[in-house]
Amino acid sequence: MKIFQCGHCQYPLFFENYACANCGHLSGYRDLDRQMLTFDSESDRLISDREKIEYKFCKNHQHGVCNWLIPIGSTVNFCTACQLNRTIPNLSDKENFPKWKNLEVAKHRLIYQLQKIGLPLPSKLKNANGLCFDFVARQANSQLMTGHANGVITILLREADSVLREQMRMQLMEPYRTLIGHLRHEVGHYFWDRLVYPDTEILADFRAIFGDERTSYRESLKIYYKNGAPDNWQETFISKYATAHAWEDWAETWAHYLHIMDMVETAHFFGLKVDPSATLEGMAANVSFDPYTQSDFQAIVETCVPLSFAVNSINRAMGVPDVYPFVISQGVVNKMKFIHQLVNKD
Repeated sequence: MKIFQCGHCQYPLFFENYACANCGHLSGYRDLDRQMLTFDSESDRLISDREKIEYKFCKNHQHGVCNWLIPIGSTVNFCTACQLNRTIPNLSDKENFPKWKNLEVAKHRLIYQLQKIGLPLPSKLKNANGLCFDFVARQANSQLMTGHANGVITILLREADSVLREQMRMQLMEPYRTLIGHLRHEVGHYFWDRLVYPDTEILADFRAIFGDERTSYRESLKIYYKNGAPDNWQETFISKYATAHAWEDWAETWAHYLHIMDMVETAHFFGLKVDPSATLEGMAANVSFDPYTQSDFQAIVETCVPLSFAVNSINRAMGVPDVYPFVISQGVVNKMKFIHQLVNKD
């Protein structure tokens, strides 16, 4: 993600900031051009410091879960990200609120990224082919699970509980389990329906690279949970779960494509450079480009690998798990290239 600054004092702002930590001016995000605007906190109107244009906050600002802006003259009350919510948890339950807030942080970052790629995000509440989110608590004896179905992305509230999420990660022997990871994976299923399935040529290319999705999904999952991944899975898959079925391979690869793009974009805006000793061949990188403007995905990967190695090394020095505990084989790179070309085809 890019770096933001206060329009009043130029102090750095995070994407989720509601106010500048230095001068106290209110802050809000304008998704139209991915700018963070700031406003005099003493005024009863939101008139931007830089442009002197008036805005209003998304209605969810009152709950402290959204800082996105809407033009003052607009008749809508929810921003483009919150318009995608179909179900939010019962806020009268105090345990639900912090979980919902964590989900909204991850979802807004996801929407930022999808908008930057240029992908259409119609709301399913207005368009049958659109997208929406259900953030729900699973009731006793319910079979409800985190997943995607016909444009509806369901995320269970328990995924926003860091302790329970870590327990699930350990139970399923996953190296990585985060809210943004879940959202990126599930939205990948949605975009398979929108970008791959409708086009016979693209679908044929998909099957040549990822496998035939017409293979029984239910039976494939049964086999996976019974036998696990094949011994050589890392040669062509980004994760063990990706081996279960072509749809899951796509969704896992899509999620990691978004991970990599976000990592390199953030490094670019921070001007990061990795230049270890000459003995570490291939581990130098100067992030001199925004990956969303780069057509050559190989260049993005060659930049990402040294970055992830450096950040993982720092984490290990602090005694915490790797930020990106995955090996990107050439087989996986080829799959990501397919995705990169697909989302940049126009």
